[in-house]
Amino acid sequence: MRPALHAEWTKIRTVAGPLWLLLGMIAATVALSAGAASVVRCDSAGCGGDPAKLSLTGVQLGQTLVAVLAVLVVAGEYGTGMIRTTLTAMPRRAAALAAKAVILTGIVGAAGTVAVLGSLLAGRLILPGNGFTAAHGHHALSLSDGPTLRAAAGSILYLALIGLLSLGMAAIVRDSATSIGGVLGLLYLLPVLSQAIGDPHWERLLRQIGPMSAGLTIQATTDLHDQPLGPWAGLGVTAAWATAALVTGGALLRTRDA
Repeated sequence: MRPALHAEWTKIRTVAGPLWLLLGMIAATVALSAGAASVVRCDSAGCGGDPAKLSLTGVQLGQTLVAVLAVLVVAGEYGTGMIRTTLTAMPRRAAALAAKAVILTGIVGAAGTVAVLGSLLAGRLILPGNGFTAAHGHHALSLSDGPTLRAAAGSILYLALIGLLSLGMAAIVRDSATSIGGVLGLLYLLPVLSQAIGDPHWERLLRQIGPMSAGLTIQATTDLHDQPLGPWAGLGVTAAWATAALVTGGALLRTRDA
C-alpha cells in the first residue's frame, strides 16, 4: 500500500491543476462566506439567525471545486490513457483506488480546514458589525463553543466526503464531464426539487436523502428541530452516499478493462 500512496502523492503534487483547484476552493469558500455574512443584519434582540451556519455558507460553493478535483484524479487518467500505466504499476486495483481515496482525503481535509477556519474568522469579524452581538443574543464565534466546533469539524468532514463521493462517481462513469455533471446534479438538484414540491412529506424526505441537504445539517447550531435530520445523522447520509459510490466504483474497476 505504501508504494501506491507514494505514487498517488507524487502525481498530485507534481501537476499544477490540483493545487489551483484547492486554492480556488479556499478562496471561493471564504469569499462567499464573507459575502453572506456582510449582507445580513440583526437589528433587535431575538432576531434569529445562525451565525455559525451563515459563516460557513461558502462550503456550498467550495464543494464544487472539490468535486472537480476528485473526478479528475480518476477520470482524468482515463481521458489521457494514463490509467493503464497506473494499473500496470499497481495491479491490485482496489489498493490503487484506496490510495487515491486516502491522498484525496488528506489534501481536501487540509485545504478544507484552511477554508473553514477562514470562513469562521470572516464571520467573527463581520457579523458583530451587522448587529450579531451579545446584546442581541449572539456571542462572537469561537471554536471553544461546542456547537460551533462541531459545525467547523463537520464541514471539513463534509468536504472530504464530497471528494470521496466524486471519486467513486468518476470510477463508475470514467468520463470527466459526465462524472462532474452527475455529482453536481446530485448535490444541487435534489434541494431544488425539494423546494419545488408542494407536499411537505416529500419535501422533507428529499432533504433527508440528499447528500448536500442532509450533510450540511452538521453546520446548524440553532433551531435543530427545523432541520431534516440531526447534525451527525445528516452527515452520516453523506457518508453513506460516498461509501456506496466508492464500493460500486471499486467493484467496477476490478471487473472492467482499463
